[in-house]
Amino acid sequence: MCKESMPPRQHFSVIGMTDEREVWFPPEVRDVIAGGHVFSGGKRHYEIVAPLLPEGAVWITITVPLEAVFEQYTGCSDVVVFASGDPLFFGFANTLRRELPDAVITVYPSFNSLQLLAHRIQLPYADMRMVSLTGRPWDAFDRALIQGERLIGALTDRHKTPAAVASRMLEYGYDNYRMTVGECLGNRQAEQVRSFASLDEAAAAEYAFPNCLILEQTSLRTHPFGLPEKDFALLDGRVNMITKMPIRLLTLSQLDLARRTSFWDVGFCTGSVSIEARLQFPHLLVTSFEIREEGRSLMAQNARKFGAPGINAIIGDFLEADLSMLPAPDAVFIGGHGGRLPEMLRRIDSVLLPGGVIVFNAVSEESQQRFRESVAAVGRSLTGEMRVAVGQFNPITILRAE
Repeated sequence: MCKESMPPRQHFSVIGMTDEREVWFPPEVRDVIAGGHVFSGGKRHYEIVAPLLPEGAVWITITVPLEAVFEQYTGCSDVVVFASGDPLFFGFANTLRRELPDAVITVYPSFNSLQLLAHRIQLPYADMRMVSLTGRPWDAFDRALIQGERLIGALTDRHKTPAAVASRMLEYGYDNYRMTVGECLGNRQAEQVRSFASLDEAAAAEYAFPNCLILEQTSLRTHPFGLPEKDFALLDGRVNMITKMPIRLLTLSQLDLARRTSFWDVGFCTGSVSIEARLQFPHLLVTSFEIREEGRSLMAQNARKFGAPGINAIIGDFLEADLSMLPAPDAVFIGGHGGRLPEMLRRIDSVLLPGGVIVFNAVSEESQQRFRESVAAVGRSLTGEMRVAVGQFNPITILRAE
């Protein structure tokens, strides 16, 4: 696209703007536009700023795949980019910093859409947890829900719409929020702000795009430290098939999950360990494996009941599962092994991140010895051992390997 003589470092002027059709820029920004030659932005941005561009201006439309956009930037010494709101708030300036770390970037911010929405409803937003669902997974949003944030602001996209957000919240029992949606903010002809009496109403509504939303907590939903096993849906009603609450909490303490990022629960059965980990450590990516098909409905039912969205449950033989696309673990709990503990440990060892930890709960001397031997065979060492008895149940030995 550009064939300019390249300076040592490219320069990008990134100008934030709203959707206002009669756009106003301060003198400093107008001077940048007047002195520019190569411009870039989305289709919507071009429709707004086209009358302001100098004669002979070159326009590079920002669209996916972004690789093609950055290829067009090659050879351009100076590029003026138009972006929505504050370009450093989940915006294109962040993408430039990541893709072109040597470039010089000057940012001229505007209000981001969540700020505009907060101003429209006169809501103090200093302590609002702001997350982006624009082309992103649910992780950050789920974490804010589990942590019980009083105010949550979310940027949406065409798939994770306000209706989809409301439906997800209702599925996991988070009906303790009031939702306000801002549509086409900054566009005086199309702007609309709506507050909904209930999330059911929000889930059934349709919305103009672009939009964003703010959630205001109406009541507190708490998660106990230790979920009673009697409250879980059980495999065939068998209480022996669930990790007892005291054992579960001690197991999680041995995994040291506060400083881990990715947790695997191998042989989750009812999902009690995964769900407890998700609620107590909502920053974690939780991936859970279970060979029995019944585990699928048990995990879904229990995760919904306890308000634990975001657990990736995989049904099938762990030894045959495709692990290549999963986030590598730095903490693993083996809740079931089907008599194939050595093979399972070899597979875990092949993907465990450096410094990772493995915890196993042994119910017999034989399983203890098998774990010790299997750990030694993969070059790891036992670094913790704890023997615990709960009520009339047989003692459990919690073993930790690193």
